[in-house]
Amino acid sequence: MFLTQEEELILKGECGPAAALAMKLLMAIGQIYDAERMVVIKSAQISGVSYKNIGDAGLEFLENFANLGARVCVRTNLNPAGMDLDNWKDLGVSQSFAQKQFRIINAFRKMNIQSSCSCTPYLIGNKPGFGEHIAWAESSAIAYANSVLGARTNREGGPSALASAIIGKTPLYGYHLDENREPTCIVRVETPVQGTFEYSILGYVIGKKLGYGVPLIIGIHKKPKLEELKAFSASVATAGSIALFHIPKITPEYQVASEKREISKETFFVEKGDFKEVIDTLSQVDAFDLVVIGCPHCNLSEISKLAKMVIGKKLKRPVWVYTSREVYAAAERRGLVTIIEKSGGRVIKDTCMVVSPLEELGIKTVATNSCKAAHYLPTTCNVKIYLGSLETCVKAALKQ
Repeated sequence: MFLTQEEELILKGECGPAAALAMKLLMAIGQIYDAERMVVIKSAQISGVSYKNIGDAGLEFLENFANLGARVCVRTNLNPAGMDLDNWKDLGVSQSFAQKQFRIINAFRKMNIQSSCSCTPYLIGNKPGFGEHIAWAESSAIAYANSVLGARTNREGGPSALASAIIGKTPLYGYHLDENREPTCIVRVETPVQGTFEYSILGYVIGKKLGYGVPLIIGIHKKPKLEELKAFSASVATAGSIALFHIPKITPEYQVASEKREISKETFFVEKGDFKEVIDTLSQVDAFDLVVIGCPHCNLSEISKLAKMVIGKKLKRPVWVYTSREVYAAAERRGLVTIIEKSGGRVIKDTCMVVSPLEELGIKTVATNSCKAAHYLPTTCNVKIYLGSLETCVKAALKQ
């Protein structure tokens, strides 16, 4: 793998031990994947932020790395933490968990990383342009950035994304190269798809059928809303290792993808029965303790929709809405947070249901409209799932 003179000096420690360690990691990855050289990135997004996920070993690594002088040189965002950094006490998070979580956040701050924690950096100002190289680690954001925005990133892990943020570069391989962005198969969707919930299911069906690859998805004729593409990106990356998809006249690289469709021999079909199969597989209970919305983090439109559903009403079972700090502030200014909280719901920032310690709060069953959340919550939080649309979940929460 070719290194420039500057990169060689970094590797030798001329810019400090942390930069040398970061360069060593990137070079090792590049050699594994036969990268020809490094490429400059515009931004990074780092996973492995919740104490629940990384534990004491991860905390120690981050603190040591920060103390070695690790500092990022490009815009860098964090994935959700394990708790709302302001209101963690109100939500029942223990003092011991909070102390460890704040140490993680402080280590990232010491590296000059913004402490805004979200799985949707593209909604809070970190929106890469077409063709820009980035190093992101959140799977749903990767699929969205590659496919909907036309940016270029591999499925980074937390350490490799952090190393790229420190060096400002990433090895040039995988989805950074034109030849790996061509479709590998065709998916024909033979049923109408509408609304966030159905797009979440569609993504899960395709991810499950394919496992990996770059699908060219035929049969989506009406342009999906942002939140529908967000939900689709999350579930297609959850059920499969899919980081890039193309949809004719909707995603920016569809023309090149369509030209290559003839060489894609394998075709998959999605039918209405596939949707029922996903619901039957992921949904385990009919009653629930709590509704969780916001996987990936809600945008303002989704919070506004929920507020309209509960305004002037009282929830019999709580509804927790997860979003970023920036969207929370916008929702608060519009009075949406007040409406939801008056009904008995909560709007929670900085974290999400998957990486927070729900199991320590005595919650046994949850309802969600997210296939990604339904996929992970049984193992990460030991809860059982009711999977339904936002309307279905909230309607049930309003009943006795």
